[in-house]
Amino acid sequence: MPPIVVTVVSSLCVAMPASPSSATALSLSQELVRVLQALAASYMHDSRFAEVFPTMAIACSGGLDSSVLLDLAATFAREQGVRLFVFHIHHGLSANADDWQEHCRRAGERVSAVFDTRRITLEDASKSGIEEAARIGRYHALGDLCRVHGVTLLLTAHHQDDQAETILLQLLRGCGVAGMSGMDQVNTAADLLDNRELLLARPLLHASRAALEHYAKVHSLAFVEDESNRDTRYARNALRHRIMPALTEFFPGFQERFARAASHARSAQALLATLARQDLAACLEGEYLSVPLLRQLDVDRVDNLLRHWLAWRGLRMPSAAWLLELRTQLLEAKADAQLCVTHPDCHIRRYRERVFLTPRRPALDEDTQPQAFVWRGEAQRHFPRFAGSLFFDVSDQGFDAAWLREQHLSLRLRRGGERVKLAWNRPGRSVKHHYQALDIPAWKRPYLPMVFAGEQILYAAGIGMDCHAQEETGDSDSAGDIDGNGRCISLRWQSDLR
Repeated sequence: MPPIVVTVVSSLCVAMPASPSSATALSLSQELVRVLQALAASYMHDSRFAEVFPTMAIACSGGLDSSVLLDLAATFAREQGVRLFVFHIHHGLSANADDWQEHCRRAGERVSAVFDTRRITLEDASKSGIEEAARIGRYHALGDLCRVHGVTLLLTAHHQDDQAETILLQLLRGCGVAGMSGMDQVNTAADLLDNRELLLARPLLHASRAALEHYAKVHSLAFVEDESNRDTRYARNALRHRIMPALTEFFPGFQERFARAASHARSAQALLATLARQDLAACLEGEYLSVPLLRQLDVDRVDNLLRHWLAWRGLRMPSAAWLLELRTQLLEAKADAQLCVTHPDCHIRRYRERVFLTPRRPALDEDTQPQAFVWRGEAQRHFPRFAGSLFFDVSDQGFDAAWLREQHLSLRLRRGGERVKLAWNRPGRSVKHHYQALDIPAWKRPYLPMVFAGEQILYAAGIGMDCHAQEETGDSDSAGDIDGNGRCISLRWQSDLR
């Protein structure tokens, strides 16, 4: 399959009141107050804003938009008793970047805000492009700055024209309903910001660029001009300088209508998400999807469910062509086929009419030698060579702790011929037989190690503990008693990649 390069952001949207129509448009200051007060009320009704958000930060580039937002937010912060932070990200792409950083520092000082900055190096720019690499690096840095300073609300200066550009770009890329929804006024973006505690708000999203320009002129705000914003080799700049003026000439006010269309798309996406949650709940059995239950849905609902499942698991969204291939193979392959479809973030497997998401992990070396160790009473021990951890749990059944401490233990991979007897009233079986009886998929088996004391098997991951050593420790009066309550040590394996 072709690599998927679309970055998916898991976002939790916060419902906000509808923006006033243009006929009753609020001033920029009133709009910002409306959005932020509504946000605070959605978390704690009848509380002061500062009780909900004692701190907030501005993402400040020093340009027109963020300079207007900073001026508005500074007034709001003073009135509400909120501590304001100004964060600037230095991308190192322009010869003027140092001057822009200093401009933002001075702007923050003028409004008595705390200033901080990060310098970033763009990663994977050759693959995703400079614009996308800069965006990802910028938001990661902003999320880190907020974490360091204990900020839980970050404001950005996106406005109505930005929203129109975003929607046009998404349409030109062949987006679905989610892409047509544009930007949310308030949301979380845990993956993009690398910060699960942070809310991202765009209080000027319903304001036009012309309104921001007018505000900056009236209030004599100084701001910087990024020369790269004029470079029409970048898609967004090409739209801004060539396409948007033509739309303005022939369809004046189109930005507001785009925003209204995005609102309709968000409503439709919310309904699709609700349906997907219901279908997922009906088809999900433990960790896997039931293929027979998937077959009861029409293809559009299957696709909707699969997209939701991937997003729910924090995976990148596939293309429509890739999703079609996945659905076809999942639903139409032979019943005994052990299907594996590769996604950039995982493997999607079908096994006995069930669909699993499994990590893309390297195969363990079959020649991996046993790793000797001695248990010294620790609760767990990590084995990097075997990509997992062995847990020593206090239990009512298991091995005597004193006996276990004295053993020369080893962790090893299956070689073939091993047998495990789980209880004295049950026959001993080969490890392979246990795997089949316990319905352990074939792809999991090579990663399941076994614990030995000398040449005696104590535990097989995925199967359980052998009863022989447990019986041997039961001969003494203190058998299995590690704390005077008759409790023992049971073994448990947990893979690093699940």
